[in-house]
Amino acid sequence: MKRFLLTCALLCAFCSLQAADIAGITQAFKEGKAETLVGKLAATIDLALPEQTLTCEGEQAIQALNRFFGQHKPATFTVVHHADKSDNGFVVAKLHTEAGDYRVNITYKADNNTAIIQSIRIE
Repeated sequence: MKRFLLTCALLCAFCSLQAADIAGITQAFKEGKAETLVGKLAATIDLALPEQTLTCEGEQAIQALNRFFGQHKPATFTVVHHADKSDNGFVVAKLHTEAGDYRVNITYKADNNTAIIQSIRIE
């Protein structure tokens, strides 16, 4: 029984080491600073904001997110669900702003423990 529990504990520890680091992403949304996402965006991403939906390159996505944060200053950003599946994952969060509450869905590809954002949906 001890061997079984030790094996389970080691397996859980190993799996947690494989998870992509999303701390930089959550911090960017908490602070409303999209420019901190540089290096965390795929070459092209799908971006859905309340006023527009587009497929764009990283710099254009950062500009659109900064416009959104300028109009909707973040008060809190709470991760509701986060899951990693082999080489990709997603985050579901609640963004509370001065202008209202939003649900945020982010999908990403894991690359050497780094989450590379593929899509952001704010609704």
